[in-house]
Amino acid sequence: MKMSHRAKRMSRRHCRARSRGGLNLVALMDIFTILVVFLLVNSSDVENLPSTGAVRLPESVARQQPKQATVIIVTPETIVFQGRRVAATTEAAKARVVPALRRALAQARARSVAGTPGRAGVLDEVTIMADRRVPYSVVKAVMTTCSQMRVPHIALAVLQMTSDEGRS
Repeated sequence: MKMSHRAKRMSRRHCRARSRGGLNLVALMDIFTILVVFLLVNSSDVENLPSTGAVRLPESVARQQPKQATVIIVTPETIVFQGRRVAATTEAAKARVVPALRRALAQARARSVAGTPGRAGVLDEVTIMADRRVPYSVVKAVMTTCSQMRVPHIALAVLQMTSDEGRS
């Protein structure tokens, strides 16, 4: 039996409507590529300090991003320089300067002189991560020790809050 022109046209449209359209992966891959590049570029702006559960940092409205620096961790019990226990916090509370930290800074300076021939051997920057429960006299003793060892930039690590959080 012969089909009319209208029947043939309806049959073609019915077959086309039955076939499902495919997913265009090229556009999807372009979007994901742009997203990955964006995340890689923006992830390098963050400075990561060593994470330790023993130190609870004070909160502050920080305006500058931290720089790469040598880290001194001050817990309620110990003072740690470059991952090595240097002194007890009780010893630092009694003294104006921490002698063990002074020796560790001198050793680090000697290593930097030996490792880099063009350098004067000065530690450029030190970041002090002090627990909020540590007395100020201990933090002051650590800062005084760093100053006596001629460290030009001493920074204190804090948790960054938004300015709205600081007002409440």
